[in-house]
Amino acid sequence: MRYAHTNIAAKDWKALSNFYINVFDCKIKPPERNLSGDWLDRATGLTHAQLEGIHLLLPGHGENGPTLEIFSYKDMIETQPFMANQMGFTHIAFQVDNVKKIFAKALEGGGSPLGKVTERNIKGVGTLTFVYFRDPEGNIIEIQSWR
Repeated sequence: MRYAHTNIAAKDWKALSNFYINVFDCKIKPPERNLSGDWLDRATGLTHAQLEGIHLLLPGHGENGPTLEIFSYKDMIETQPFMANQMGFTHIAFQVDNVKKIFAKALEGGGSPLGKVTERNIKGVGTLTFVYFRDPEGNIIEIQSWR
């Protein structure tokens, strides 16, 4: 068994994919998807599901690693932005070399801050530098580095 992917349902899958490509150096794993049919309805529990999107290889895992799947459905349901303390899946995290540099790059690329860059010594583990922010569509991302 192995982890396969995480999905983000996006208003604009192309723009959001570009954000993850530019900020986190994700790579496109072809092919682009343009999917619909009874089989998709059965699997998703939706009626007349139609989606477009792409899988992005996550950095640090090679060509066969897990992906970030970014899809736009023809019919989307608007939701309120999540906060870090809500029940359920709330964020994805990337380990980076320089938190401040990647945070600035994310904000320049359309992200928005949630917290401030914070440093904390975790006894027996090391010093953690991290921050939470939102991607251009409001999804929460954590970036962290350890030393």
